Amino acid sequence: MQATRTRAGRTVLITGANGFIGGRVAESAMAVPDLRVRLLTRRPPETRDCRSEHWRADLADRTTLRGCCEGVDTLIHCASRIGAGEAESRQVNARGTEALVEEAVRAGVGRIVCLSTAAVHGRGPFSQADSARLPIAPASATSRSRAAAERAVLAAGGTVLRPHLVYGAGDRWVVPALLSLYAALRAGVAGGRVRQSAIHADALAAALLATALAPHPLPGAYAVNHPDPVSGAALTAALTTHLGLPRPRTDLTYEQARTRLAHSPEDLHALSVFGVDHWFDSTRIWHDLSLPPGPPFPEAFAATAPWYRTHLGLPETTTTPA
Repeated sequence: MQATRTRAGRTVLITGANGFIGGRVAESAMAVPDLRVRLLTRRPPETRDCRSEHWRADLADRTTLRGCCEGVDTLIHCASRIGAGEAESRQVNARGTEALVEEAVRAGVGRIVCLSTAAVHGRGPFSQADSARLPIAPASATSRSRAAAERAVLAAGGTVLRPHLVYGAGDRWVVPALLSLYAALRAGVAGGRVRQSAIHADALAAALLATALAPHPLPGAYAVNHPDPVSGAALTAALTTHLGLPRPRTDLTYEQARTRLAHSPEDLHALSVFGVDHWFDSTRIWHDLSLPPGPPFPEAFAATAPWYRTHLGLPETTTTPA
């Protein structure tokens, strides 16, 4: 891959700019002086912003991608289809990314940064694991297609960032899944000792943009989470303190929890995530970027709790329920 161009007024192309993370990356990029921003989305923006230009395209239709990377120095690829079937996931995440990377290479884009997921490694347990050294063993249609997308980016000399749990305003899975899991179990799991890697959405967006604009390319795959893992006990404490979850009065082993959830596939999936260690060593990305990872989970979650209460229709709470 060519070195990133150094002329004044670089141009960055951001995909998924209407999404949970891509929207944050786009907003931050538009605040960088002398950085031209092009947003690639399936739908036109609701409001026009003079700080950016818009390119309407669909990763499922490679013809709409033609020319999108012309004049672009850096590509930040945040778009993906989550929760779809095998064929749709492969069409959008795998083939769409392959077509986008081909466009980028053809246009001479100097740097490609891709948002992926730690789920490409499959189910845990993982304890302080180095994502760059772990095997790729995806267990779902979405993660299989995103692993294929990674291969295209890495083959072009790009950078892949793999978060695990991403929370913050706009989160539609992590906290809702946790609340559903606890409601179904009415108990804790494994004594709260399970450790999870997590990152606030704002910190993840900052890492993506910093990787794209770093003085030197950072090729390869990185885990990107807060360096300090979050225990199951800390997750429970956050939900009881800030969202009014009743404190679990009993505790189950993982196998006991599986038995109790036998007729709830969604909660079983959540248990496979939250019920075993998924702790990835994320120190390398922050060191290589010379970037702070943001506040630890208890502080960051407390700041986001009002959004969750509003989004989930929960009452205000200032004390831990008995």
